[in-house]
Amino acid sequence: MIALGPAANRPPHIWLEPAVAIVSPLSSKTALPLLAGALLALGGCDKGPSTEAQPAAVARAGKESLTGTIDRSFAGELMPAVNVTDPAGRQLNLGALQGKPVLVNLWATWCAPCVTEMPLLDELAGELAGKVRVVTISQDLTGAAAVQPFFAKEKFAHLEPWLDPETALAEKLGGGVLPVTVLYDASGREVWRVVGGYDWASPAARGAIDEEAG
Repeated sequence: MIALGPAANRPPHIWLEPAVAIVSPLSSKTALPLLAGALLALGGCDKGPSTEAQPAAVARAGKESLTGTIDRSFAGELMPAVNVTDPAGRQLNLGALQGKPVLVNLWATWCAPCVTEMPLLDELAGELAGKVRVVTISQDLTGAAAVQPFFAKEKFAHLEPWLDPETALAEKLGGGVLPVTVLYDASGREVWRVVGGYDWASPAARGAIDEEAG
């Protein structure tokens, strides 16, 4: 099954965001041509996730790809109690992350808008240390095999390589596009989300996060 866009109760503008569809591990090869067409319409990657990054797509992604908007229609929903792991085998239960606001970002190495966001999220994590936890969770189906080389190359100072190769969190959030970023308050309830790339260094982003960070 391939989810190409928002669920029925999602705002229609999401279809226009530069996001990319997540292909389930059970997706059939016959569905990939349909996926490619949908991705082109979305302005995202031109193929599904693979074992390699897409250098050409990543090279084309710049600030112009960061056109996501803040969506508050899911405010109040609890953070899914999903366990993710890192390459060393450590586990993180998202449902237990309470006490301070958390910014959860779902991304993949093959997603150009995702890769464009990552340095901005790394800077944001450093600036908000102690106030808001930034948790980036890879949806790469190959897990650490894809994420470890990417982190080694980029040398992020503040982000951690959390992995969700089964895409359990994306399914819990009810969508099939990347990137998606959700801000949760200190009690673990959603404040807002962004589907598509976003300029996390912008005044608008900081203003929206400061609603919870103080």
